[in-house]
Amino acid sequence: MKWLWVVALLLLAGLQYRLWVGEGSLAHVTQLKQEIAEQSRVNEQLLERNRVLTAEVRELKQGLETVEERARHELGMIREGETLFQLSTD
Repeated sequence: MKWLWVVALLLLAGLQYRLWVGEGSLAHVTQLKQEIAEQSRVNEQLLERNRVLTAEVRELKQGLETVEERARHELGMIREGETLFQLSTD
């Protein structure tokens, strides 16, 4: 009967070790949950960026106004027949 208690205690110790230390332990599971939460935040940011880029691509494909606006703003282009006045504060 004594050896049964020893076996039971060894089994209990083995299960407790697995619960508190090593892979699959409570600390490991908590760490994995934090990593999942962080990755979910990153994924949501990337999805939002993709939505913005998709809308921008759709606008560029459908309308020339958007292309013209970007050319004027980013490249400083003007239409034929327009006059550009540049003011200086010197």
